[in-house]
Amino acid sequence: MRVTQSGLDLNLLVALDVLLDECSVSGAAARLHLSEPAMSRTLGRIRRALGDPVLVRAGRAMVPTPHALAIHGEVRAVVERARGVFLSGGKVDLRALSRTFTVLAQDTLAAVSGPALFARIAREAPGVRLRFLMESHVDGPFLREGAADLEVGVIDTRSPEVRREHLYADRMLGVVRPGHPLLDGEVTPARFAAHDHVTVSRRGRTRGPVDTALAELGLSRRVVASVGTLPSSLFILLGSDLVGLTSLRARPLTEPLGLRTFEVPLPLPPLPFGMAWHPRHDADPAHAWLRQCFRELAREESPEGDAGKPLFPVPPGG
Repeated sequence: MRVTQSGLDLNLLVALDVLLDECSVSGAAARLHLSEPAMSRTLGRIRRALGDPVLVRAGRAMVPTPHALAIHGEVRAVVERARGVFLSGGKVDLRALSRTFTVLAQDTLAAVSGPALFARIAREAPGVRLRFLMESHVDGPFLREGAADLEVGVIDTRSPEVRREHLYADRMLGVVRPGHPLLDGEVTPARFAAHDHVTVSRRGRTRGPVDTALAELGLSRRVVASVGTLPSSLFILLGSDLVGLTSLRARPLTEPLGLRTFEVPLPLPPLPFGMAWHPRHDADPAHAWLRQCFRELAREESPEGDAGKPLFPVPPGG
């Protein structure tokens, strides 16, 4: 059904959302089950309605204009609200569902949980695609503006309207290369602090709970590097004498590399792992199914079977 107001076809919003998702006329045509010429004509109508090119050529690819980027979150929000209005009885045919969800998370989540998650999607909703976006070094209203449908990880957003759900609590482990001198004998706080360290922080921070715990013992460590992702830190550790941190959940990434993990000899706070979403998705059965996927995955992969424990205070860092 086409809904018009003052001559404007509001179905163009759906097409605009998909075009900005795909940055490709052919990709958008495939998702909307249109021919490429029909999708090109739709893009032309959108350009005339907005008075903006929307997508422009950059070599072989197409990229959104600044105006298109600025309005994409609002467009996505309107489309999602409209989809919720026309949902039938809160049910969705997963086999017929054709949709892309954007998940904001560290790449560790995709690396550890991706195989099981994508296998479930292939079984239950083969038309669904997931886009994992890296957490930014700056905080932003990604859920409110529709840039992401779901955030999964250590949730530290302060937006009061955002829904939050605790999944489980993870804990930190030390990690070093095989044969590292720190492993020759008991790992004491003093020996742990005596080695040079690498930290993982999307904001480039070099201090965190480890430094607080060391300071209480009158100790300090020397952080010589900070990187944005855990996998990059693991390869640094593999070829150096630096000491790093990982989590119990992420051990599937350290073990294939032959890295050695150990208990950190400090009273570190737990890492509360959860998910967050904007309340406009509450009544969306497709989004509810996605949340249930992560909920069940957390129960299956929870490091110590503690899904459902009360949410711990969010530790500094990240």
